[in-house]
Amino acid sequence: MKISELVTRINGILLTDENKQDSEIAGAMGADLMSDVLASIQPEAALLTGLCNPQVIRTAQIADIRAIVFVRNKKPGQEMVRLANEENIPLITTRHGLFETCGILYQAGLKSLEM
Repeated sequence: MKISELVTRINGILLTDENKQDSEIAGAMGADLMSDVLASIQPEAALLTGLCNPQVIRTAQIADIRAIVFVRNKKPGQEMVRLANEENIPLITTRHGLFETCGILYQAGLKSLEM
């Protein structure tokens, strides 16, 4: 699924530069504990989370996460957006909760990339 399609399906808002919208993601994982993410996410995934701090960006760098979706209208600060732009990691926000966002994407055919 392209990031642009993901944004549309979850009624999301892209918070970072638009240059990565055509990038493909292979699947997704929903989690708030970054230790769980590091232990179980597969590469090329989107991470869906309610955690909104710079550690999420650092985790994405390490785990080859292709996009981060903040649920429940969470919006990262300017410093996080700047860091994500530097690392070419799209940040997206949606009003939906974690469970609902995962369901929407799963129903659209995006597979789980949680080991």
